[in-house]
Parts: sequence; structure tokens; C-alpha cells
Amino acid sequence: MSYSRAKSDHLFETAVSLIPGGVNSPVRAFKSVGGKPVFFAEASGVKVKDIDGNEYTDFCLSWGPLILGHSQPDVVKAVCEAAPKGLTYGACHPGEVAMAQALVDRFPGMDMARLMSSGTEAVMTAIRLARGATHRSLIVKFEGGYHGHFDSLLVKAGSGLITLADPGGEASSAGVPSELAHLTITLPFNDLAAVESLFAEHGSKIAAIILEPMPANNGLLLQTNEFLAGLRRITHEHGALLIFDEVISGFRLHCGGYGELAGVQSDLVTLGKIVGGGMPLGALLGSAKLLNLLAPMGPVYQAGTLSGNPISIAAGLATMQKLSDPHTYRRLEQLGGYLEHRLRETGIPWLRGCRKGSIFWPYFDEGVIPTRADQISQKAVQRFNAMYNQMLEQGFYLPPSAYEVLFLSTAHREADIDALVGAWARAAANIL
Repeated sequence: MSYSRAKSDHLFETAVSLIPGGVNSPVRAFKSVGGKPVFFAEASGVKVKDIDGNEYTDFCLSWGPLILGHSQPDVVKAVCEAAPKGLTYGACHPGEVAMAQALVDRFPGMDMARLMSSGTEAVMTAIRLARGATHRSLIVKFEGGYHGHFDSLLVKAGSGLITLADPGGEASSAGVPSELAHLTITLPFNDLAAVESLFAEHGSKIAAIILEPMPANNGLLLQTNEFLAGLRRITHEHGALLIFDEVISGFRLHCGGYGELAGVQSDLVTLGKIVGGGMPLGALLGSAKLLNLLAPMGPVYQAGTLSGNPISIAAGLATMQKLSDPHTYRRLEQLGGYLEHRLRETGIPWLRGCRKGSIFWPYFDEGVIPTRADQISQKAVQRFNAMYNQMLEQGFYLPPSAYEVLFLSTAHREADIDALVGAWARAAANIL
């Protein structure tokens, strides 16, 4: 049976007339890999079907939250049991307390959690809270770090922004006033001397440093524990806060956060993706001293009608119950190691990548694996883009960007990885 996306292509033509660019999130637009986006119809485990009837093995997994795979039966059961009791209350309910308890139990040093509807909301609240707590305005982030689409951090950002044309100016998006962009200082990753120098000059004005402790939005740019510990030391010395954006890394490598694995205690942690079990949910964690600055206890305002939505809470709690089994992460590590092993067996020196646990970044070039955005080779990007649609035709759905990472789930099997690597090897034979 020949591969066809005629229905998807036709629906995309309609979507373009109704939705900006035909998509509700820019990286879905296939701008960097070419072609038109696929429209999904259903999914289960690691298999997704599009509206043309094509089936794909999914290594995007909704960009990370589906660590148990699509439609995991216990998660679906929890949602189905919760839904008849009410889709939303806009009021307090027991699940909120249970989720907050589950989160602080798994993040040592964190006393409280504020729930919201997305990781972007969590980061936005963390930045506002940091400024309110320190009475300072400047924020420090790192080049290529993506922390959601709100104004303060759309400066030299990664994720979908890296696949779009540069709109010019210092911000990564039009509509961000230069006055606001100037309150965000961007430094290169893996350069503690640059951080030291900045704080020596402007430390009394800096409210916080924010970063993914395991940067995974502009490639997988792994940082050393020494770099993270250095940021902790510097912020302590200057009275600034250290914010770990763990929207991707939270619960991805173990049943908790990356900061604990690195041995570095941040002041605030932002969460999303996995904590919702496939439903929209975000959270901000911190000490009681800091989080009690949020309304209604303190002067820093944050609110959301759907915050702590009971359906999202049900999915998240069911997911965390599964992740509490240590075997889960041993299995994910095993699958990740197997992927690396199979890639080496191809004998193609550039067919490789960077991995941490169940996260894998296809970096299709030789030489040193980058730890900074400016080290990413264009050849690696070009090779990924050239192979992307061939991978679709062979039945594999990957994130449509060379700068994004792949995700493994407990629903994947070695046979899925064998098939993926075989498809990559066949596609690689057609390019340089």
C-alpha cells in the first residue's frame, strides 16, 4: 500500500484559512523539515494513526508528557472516573491537595506547590515571584533556553522559535517591547566566568537566574554539575534566586527532579508535561517563605480559573503512581542504552546523538557533542531535515525539528528501536 497524506494535506489547506499558519503551536508547522503537518486521528501505546490511515511509531509523545505512552489504561481509567464528577469546579477539591503533597514529597527542600494549567504559566509565575521577592528587575537566562512564550523570556530562545525566521531586534518575537527585553540578560551556557563577571557588575539588580538544569529545548545541551553548583553559589552570594525549569526534566529521569540528581538545590522549580499525565497541568514549587508571597497570602498576584483542574489532577496522580515503581526508570534507561548501541552498530559515524535517560537528541554529525547553542553544526541540522519526511514514509513520527529531542516511553519495545534505527540507516544512505 502506497503512502499518502492526501486527507491531511487537504485538511491543512482548510486549517490555514482558519488558524494562523494552520497550526496552534508553531513547531507543528513543519517549516524546517518541509512538507505539511500530519493530522492525527487516534493513538495508543506508541502507535498513532493519521486521518489517512497511516500508522506511525511515535517518538515525540506530545513533546514529552507521555512517559507511559498514549492512552495508558490506568491513566485513562482515572480520567474516566473523574470526568462524570465534573470537568471543572473553579473551586477547591481534594485532588489539589493530594497533588501538592505528591509533588513536595518528591522534591526535597520544597515545602509548597501552586498548581496551574501549563509549564509556561509556572515559569511566568516564577519570574514574577522572583522579582517580587527580591525587589529587583533583571533576569538571567541562557542562549537557546526556552521557558515558554511569554514576553520576559522570549530573548535568544529555543524550541519552535529556532525553526522560524529571525524577526530582528533583541527579542525572539515581534510584540515584545525592547524595554522589557532589556530586563532579560542572556549568557552562553557552560561559561561560569561570564556569569561571575555579570554578577560582579550588576548583581544587586538581578532577581534570578533561570535555566533548565538539563537543557532540552535547543538540542540536549548537557551541563556539568559543577556549572549548576557554580550558579547556586553565585546566586547565594548576591541574594538572587535560582530557578530550575523542570517542565521537561521533571519525572523524566527519576520520580523527582534533575536538581536532586545533580546535587544542586534551587529556590524554585517549575513543572509541567509529565505531572499532567497527558492533560494540561503545571506547577510551581518552592519554600513556604517564597510561595507564601503569592496571593492571597502575599502581594505577588497569580490566578487561573482552571488551575488544579480535577481531570488533569486525576491523570497526573495516576501517572505518578506508576512512576513510583523503580523498575520504570530502569526500563527506560535500558531502552535508551539500547538505542545508542543500535546506532553504533550501523557503522555510520555521524548517525548518533546525545542521550540522558529516556531523552535522545539526534545529532547527525561527527565531532564533539555541543553543550551550547552556538556549537550546533548546520550539517547536523541539514541531515535531520533531509531525512525527516523519509522517516514519516517509513512509519516514524519524530519531532519536526532538528533542535528538538526524542522521547522514549515504557510502552516502547526493543523492536521499535530496531525499526527506527533501520529506517534512519536507510534514509542516511540517500544523503551525504
